[in-house]
Amino acid sequence: MSKADLHIHSKESDGQLEIPKLISKISGKELKTIAITDHDTINGFLKACKLIEEQKIDLEIISGVELTAIWEDREVHILAYDFDSDNSEFLALIAHQKLARRQRMKEIVGLLNRQGVDVEYDEIRAVAGNGNPGRPHAAAVLIKKGVVSSIPEAFIRYLATDKLDGIKTNYMKLSDIIDIVKLAGGVLSVAHPGPIYSSDELENLISCGLDGIECIHPSHNFNVQRNYTRMAKSKNLLITGGSDYHGSNRSEYDPYLGVVTISQEHVDSIRRTAETRKRIKTR
Repeated sequence: MSKADLHIHSKESDGQLEIPKLISKISGKELKTIAITDHDTINGFLKACKLIEEQKIDLEIISGVELTAIWEDREVHILAYDFDSDNSEFLALIAHQKLARRQRMKEIVGLLNRQGVDVEYDEIRAVAGNGNPGRPHAAAVLIKKGVVSSIPEAFIRYLATDKLDGIKTNYMKLSDIIDIVKLAGGVLSVAHPGPIYSSDELENLISCGLDGIECIHPSHNFNVQRNYTRMAKSKNLLITGGSDYHGSNRSEYDPYLGVVTISQEHVDSIRRTAETRKRIKTR
């Protein structure tokens, strides 16, 4: 059966591999379909599309992005798929998210400075390169400067969500993101819910207008995957999934590239839903 991985990160956000190396790595994993789902940017997707077309690589790719949204005064991660990447409203959303992500990192740097940690925003931007800055980039700087010895230590001591309470963010509200992605003909799925949400929270999040659940993810054991799959089917929701690959030996998820996958039938369902949405929009 054909396999798909719809959760992959590149160096355009917090992944470690540039698109050429990433696609080369993916090509050896017997995958039929992929989605590059960088945080709040589609640059990786666009570069991958160009490379796959130019080199005539036998690999299907659908548009993807992992968007950060504000829901009930907290940040949530939402996977968007098969949207029109030329849609003007969607591109405005991406531009907004990019600025919000940079501002958030400046707030994190300020918090670290107040805790006596000598770190500058430009140091983190240098590590991120052309990619959107994220906490793994900050962790890399803390390691380089000897503040911590590992990424897990950086998160435990400084960068975990509970350590960043009070940080101001300007990410878009979930309701606005849902509206824009759907206007662009895309579908939305809640990312890796297992470690994050209670059952009631997940029910409430889905009720906002999401189309699917990322049932298959390295952080979900067999029972969790089964329960989410049953939930998705009972609510007629899409089933999404993937490895959450970042290309780093330090990531516990990276061995699962080509292993934690979904079947092509789920990809087909995503595409049918998106195609229907696009047809309705053009009427």
